[in-house]
Amino acid sequence: MTSRRFTGRHMWAAMLGFFGLIVAVNFTMAWFASSTFGGTVVDNSYVASQKYNDWLAAARAQKALGWSVDIRLGADRFVEIAAPLPAAMIEGTATHPLGRQPEQTLSFRQTGAGQYRSTAPLPPGRYLLRITVNAEGQRAGFQADIPA
Repeated sequence: MTSRRFTGRHMWAAMLGFFGLIVAVNFTMAWFASSTFGGTVVDNSYVASQKYNDWLAAARAQKALGWSVDIRLGADRFVEIAAPLPAAMIEGTATHPLGRQPEQTLSFRQTGAGQYRSTAPLPPGRYLLRITVNAEGQRAGFQADIPA
């Protein structure tokens, strides 16, 4: 049995195979990352940092109200909210987290004491709901993640 020598050609093929695999994986991962990125979190981080203390003050004021809401998606894809507040006016938006579907404005009607239901169903998919509740001369914001 004769042994074959490891030559420069073998080394060249091994290096091409190794680095070719690394480059192919990197390009594939970069393509997946760029094709699923929905956009920026904030357009201008400096301006957002200027508003940060105001956002904290608003969050403290909302917490002091003691309001809570229960947001869920019904089997028929209508958004249902339990907000034990008298005469609340509720509005909202549904945003697809990857930006693949346009943002949808939601309006709600009262279906019972403290019970609200969206006037239109959500299309299939995952959404981030941002709900604004206006009641008793006060305003509060809530959000919920709606799975697909």
